[in-house]
Amino acid sequence: MRAMAASLFRSEVIRAAFSPAKALRRPPWALAEAEFSSACTGYADCIGACPESILVADRDNHPVVNFALGPCTFCGACVRACGAGAFAPAGAASEPAPASAPWAAKPTVGETCLSTAGVICRTCADSCDRRAIMFRLAVGGHATPMIDSTRCNGCGACVAPCPTAALTIG
Repeated sequence: MRAMAASLFRSEVIRAAFSPAKALRRPPWALAEAEFSSACTGYADCIGACPESILVADRDNHPVVNFALGPCTFCGACVRACGAGAFAPAGAASEPAPASAPWAAKPTVGETCLSTAGVICRTCADSCDRRAIMFRLAVGGHATPMIDSTRCNGCGACVAPCPTAALTIG
């Protein structure tokens, strides 16, 4: 019985059951969380359809974007693969890619950023094709990364290459 209890405990830790709930990044054009969770069947058709292989299943087998695996190209394959109506716009399945904006999420820079600690690192800016990340010189000679929200589309290209995982899309 003791081994089983330890196994259950490890399982719960892996599922982050004891950590504060954090917002999941659903695929682009997903409905609001409550509607998405209700509509999603968990068949994972969208996960298999993603050509970038950045969609992974949560514990309910619903898709979550994992930017550590790479950026989203907003191709719309996940939307077209879903037969459950968990994505908006509703007519997107017949279009090459949905016309509306995929999401308003943008990257934020956390405390582990090397540049803010005085270490020269521009990996995130080098990875951004849209040139949405710039560095502003700050007091003390270190540079602070700045995200230009007019250029950034929230694709996550800056997330995976960051050596300290300082960037999150939220």
